[in-house]
Amino acid sequence: MQIIDLIIPIAIIMISIVVHEVSHGYVANLLGDPTARLAGRLTLNPIRHLDLMGSIIIPGLLLAFGGFIFGWAKPVPYNPHQLRGGKWGPAYVALAGPASNFLLAIVFAVVLRFNISLMFFSPAAVSLLTMIVVWNVMLAIFNLIPIAPLDGSKILFALIPYRYRHLEAWMERNQFIILIALVMLILNTNIISSLVMMVSKLLIG
Repeated sequence: MQIIDLIIPIAIIMISIVVHEVSHGYVANLLGDPTARLAGRLTLNPIRHLDLMGSIIIPGLLLAFGGFIFGWAKPVPYNPHQLRGGKWGPAYVALAGPASNFLLAIVFAVVLRFNISLMFFSPAAVSLLTMIVVWNVMLAIFNLIPIAPLDGSKILFALIPYRYRHLEAWMERNQFIILIALVMLILNTNIISSLVMMVSKLLIG
């Protein structure tokens, strides 16, 4: 794999992760919690968000050896006790991240759809735009998996009865092991990749 084949996808994933994290903080701020804003995290400056291991090293290794790519940034801080919306407040904040990735995917998919009839992009540009769509769909779908620390866990525990909240605490205590097991499962199956490609093809047409 040439170095450019690593740099471009990692750059896409880095920018997409930054948008993802800023969206969390922006929705938290809208719901009454200024923690992210006061911490200077409502910015698209990647230096404020990126984590060396999660935003560069892990995505690079996964891309080089597995083809599947995901990553993370420094979590945007928020105080759930300051959020409006009761138990749904943290779920709205969590949903904002994957929603921003889906929105990015839709915007660039629309650009690609116009290109099909107008043909104003070079093949290299089409390939780049397609990568943006696919990686953002992958980020969104991966983060919606309902296990901690992924965003899907916050949405899940807003939906189920409070008596099951002890499961959330257990997931958070064991999140590193669970996440590693999930990544290994994804690398050895094609469930997520098949879903990502199906959604991406629906968007691009």
